[in-house]
Amino acid sequence: MDQQEQDRIEKLLLDLRRSVIREVSEANAASQELGTDGVPDIGDAAANSYHRDVLMNLNEAQRQKLRDIDAALDRLADGEYGICARCEEEIDPRRLLVRPFSRYCIECKSDIEKFGE
Repeated sequence: MDQQEQDRIEKLLLDLRRSVIREVSEANAASQELGTDGVPDIGDAAANSYHRDVLMNLNEAQRQKLRDIDAALDRLADGEYGICARCEEEIDPRRLLVRPFSRYCIECKSDIEKFGE
């Protein structure tokens, strides 16, 4: 991978990272606002609790995505980006276009999901 391609991938990952951080911040702000618009009845309280739980789960998924992006940036810096962490073969570039922080090729990812690791 040449330096221009590395720079393009790094920019893509950093842009994606900023987007995820913005989403997490917005979700946190939304969860803080739930239930602050007056005196809720029991139905409102239940709905607010449910929505808060959904937002917190979203945040955990987004935090995992941030960890994956950071790991991809580390692999890029170490010269290991685009190499499957399991079989050590090259990850299909089309997969990396869709999911630039992928650690596994499609075959290994399918095996991991089917059989665990």
